This record gives sequence, C-alpha cells and structure tokens, in this order.
Amino acid sequence: MKQKAIVIGGGFAGLSAAAYLAKDGYEVSLFEKNEQIGGRARKLEIDGFIFDMGPSWYWMPDVFENFFKDFGSSVKDHYDLVRLDPSYAVFYGKDDVFRIPANLNEFYQLFEKHEPGSSEKLRRFLKDAEYKYEVSMTDFVHKPSLSILEFMDFRILNAALKMDLFKSISKYIKANFKNPKLVQLLEFPVLFLGAKPNETPALYSMMNYADIVLGTWYPMGGMVKIVEAMVNIAKQQGVEIKTAENVEKIIIENGKAAGIISNGKTHKADVIVGAADYHHIEQKLLSLEQRNYSQEYWKSRKMAPSCLMYYIGIDKRIEGLEHHNLFFDAPFDIHAEEIYDRPQWPSNPLFYSTCAAKTDPSVAPAGKENLVLLIPIAVDIEDSEAIREKYYNIMMDRLEYLTGQSIKQHVIVKKSFAINDFKKDYNSFGGNAYGLANTLKQTAILKPALKNKKVKDLYYAGQLTVPGPGVPPSIISGKIVAKEIIKNKLR
Repeated sequence: MKQKAIVIGGGFAGLSAAAYLAKDGYEVSLFEKNEQIGGRARKLEIDGFIFDMGPSWYWMPDVFENFFKDFGSSVKDHYDLVRLDPSYAVFYGKDDVFRIPANLNEFYQLFEKHEPGSSEKLRRFLKDAEYKYEVSMTDFVHKPSLSILEFMDFRILNAALKMDLFKSISKYIKANFKNPKLVQLLEFPVLFLGAKPNETPALYSMMNYADIVLGTWYPMGGMVKIVEAMVNIAKQQGVEIKTAENVEKIIIENGKAAGIISNGKTHKADVIVGAADYHHIEQKLLSLEQRNYSQEYWKSRKMAPSCLMYYIGIDKRIEGLEHHNLFFDAPFDIHAEEIYDRPQWPSNPLFYSTCAAKTDPSVAPAGKENLVLLIPIAVDIEDSEAIREKYYNIMMDRLEYLTGQSIKQHVIVKKSFAINDFKKDYNSFGGNAYGLANTLKQTAILKPALKNKKVKDLYYAGQLTVPGPGVPPSIISGKIVAKEIIKNKLR
C-alpha cells in the first residue's frame, strides 16, 4: 500500500518535493492557500498586460535542466529559453549606463576600458568563482545539513579551505578591483542573497560566475512557464494539486505527523513536508512543544529584504531600457544600512526595473510596455498606501530623468505589492521577499533544520531552510527533503 505524503505550499520547493516523492511511489497531495499555484512566482494579468509577480531573473540554468532531466525530459520540452544580450543595464547616472554584454570577451573589454589591467584579474576572479560554483553545486548545496559529520570528508574539507568562507565578498572584490562602478557591478548579485556585501562570505563569488559566465536567461511567456512546467511534471507523477486550501493545523499523533486540517477538513498522511513559510508552519500550525524553534530564535534571525513592487502598464514603448535594469545612481552603502542596520524606508533608494516586453511581445499589448519597478526594503516596517505612492513617484521621477522621456503620464495600469501583501498572500515572516540572509552564521547546518527534531515524519523545504533563498535553491531544497524522506523510509 502506498504511503501518503502531504506537501504544504505550492511554490518551487513544494512542487519539487511533491514531484520527487511521487516519482518514488508516494501518494502525494499538495495544498496551496492561494487560488493560483506557484507561490511568489505567480502571474498577474490586467488588460492584456502580463507580469511576473515575483522572481524575474533566470540564473543557474543547469539547475532547471537537471530537474527536468530527473523526470526524463529537458527544458526545451517545456518552454522556449532565450539568453538575454545585453544581460542587463546598470544606470549609474544620467548618460552613464553600462550595458552588460553576454559575450565574455566583450565583458573583459568593458572592465579593461574602465580599469586598465583589470581584465586579467577578472579572468582569475572568474576562474576561482567557477571552482566555487562547481564544488558548491556538487559537494555542498545538495547536503541536508542535519549534521556537521556530512562535511567530514577530506575532499570536502580540502575544498572548504579554498572557498573563502571567512572572508567577505566585499573585501575579496575590492582586493582585486578599484573602480567603484566595477566593484558595485560585482557586488550586485549578492543582493539576491539578502545580506550586505561586507557580511556575505566570499564563497558567493560563485554568483558572479552564474551571472557573467552562465548568463541571464528568460523563458518566453514569463517565469510562470517554469511553474506550469513543474506542475505538469508533478501531475505526470500522480501528484494531486489542491488550490485555495488554507491549512489550519498539522495533526500530531503519538509524536508523529499524521495529517492536516485544511478548510476545516481532516486529511491523513504518513509524512508531511512544510514547504510554505517555515516560521508560519512552526508558530501557527504546531503547538509550542512541537516546534523546532522559539519566537526568540526567529526574532534573532537576519532576514533578507522585503520589497515594494509596482506592476505598471505603459501605453507606449520606453526607449533606453533593457529587459533588466539596475538603477545604482544612489549610494549603495546607505541603502543597505537602511535595510539591515537601521531598518526604515530608504532615504535615497536604489531600485530595479524589468521590461519583459523588450524580449517577449506576448506579455504586453502591441506598442505598449509592461514595467515592473522594485525597491528592496527592510522587513516588518510600516507599509501604507501613502508610503507606497511616495516611493512610486520617486522611482518614476528618477526613471524619467535617467531615460530622458515622459513615462508617468502614459501609465494605464498600476498595482502595488509590498510587506502587507507578502504577509497576507504568503504568510511571509516579517513580510520578507527573499527568505533568510545568507550570512556565515546562517549557512548550512546553521540554517533552520529541514527536519522537525520533536515530531517524526515532519520536514521543511523552501527559502528559510537549506540550501537558501532564490529559485534554483528552492528547487534543490525540494529534492533534498524528498531524498531525506525516501532514505529514512528505507531504514
């Protein structure tokens, strides 16, 4: 008789865990609180404009390819993937824009132009980053991190010594490059990791390899195409997907996870994976004595940022923008301090925009533009319509100045999303957008454990546990937890 598994949460981690468990023979039901599957990677459609509501960067293409390979298919069987060139644009000021080439030799030339002699340093820097990427993706990322003994292997320990775990990526970059724009360009990928560059281990220069060498990609139709593909894979394995299901309680019988109560109904199970917000599952669905961690523990965690996003439809095309655009025309350090050290709304924010219609005409009506604006902000700060509108105007004014054209008067669709929405839609701890910050003290075995220590057959997946925040790590997280469940079943 098949064992029954319940997965709570229909984001990337939940879909991944459900698919792998079903492939191994489990009878799997996935429960998602929202009407649309995908977690943060939902889509928003308004008047012919289609927006990716959450993730918009497609990095580490090997992770997606490996997922589909595990189920006998390939990325190309599910969606059309194109490499962006330029990968993105960086606006340092009026008429001061770096358009980042996909071609590696052109990237070296960009560095050499702004800092003579830096191209050779960049080659060595990227060679080292490639080593870190390959070792991390082979020996570290797929570990369940339940015990330090997992890393007590000579090959792994030897590799760890070369991984710059105890040096910050900021110091590491500045030891090699002096031009402040080039330094900022290399520090930018750690924004996805949720910590300041001077607190992020130099190990994460592996993200520079992912950015510069592996490239920035886009699935035609939007990031939701990944969700749709993973849903198809899960259903092919026999996963039952239930949406608009609000899980209210995890049932524990004799110290073992035995089922859930969702929308007032009881559903029995032999094993449960909590792939929704870890803090919410622990603090809201379990009693005090059943939790891994206390409220004090969670309050002591360093969280990655939240963000304010605006989904905007423009009745014309915007000149001068690329698919991805970073606006670094304000001090990076001050904005970072106002996220992590002195939590408050930023005094002079950096921001980001995506214009997917530059690549994909299907996501906006002909001759129009779908624009997403995003400001990283501290978690759990005041969120109101008045504050959102203030920062909308700041971003739009800067956008008009930097691109030299009127935009605000051409807005025909406008919707915001921020801290209160992250809490309401995703039960997000503190309204965070990106999970747990990847600091050294919150790496591997120092992250919240993927297994409940007090309740048998209760596991966790997603961006608040191993391996960390981001779409590829979330997909890997689902695989790790499924493998751990399967391994324990065989004991």
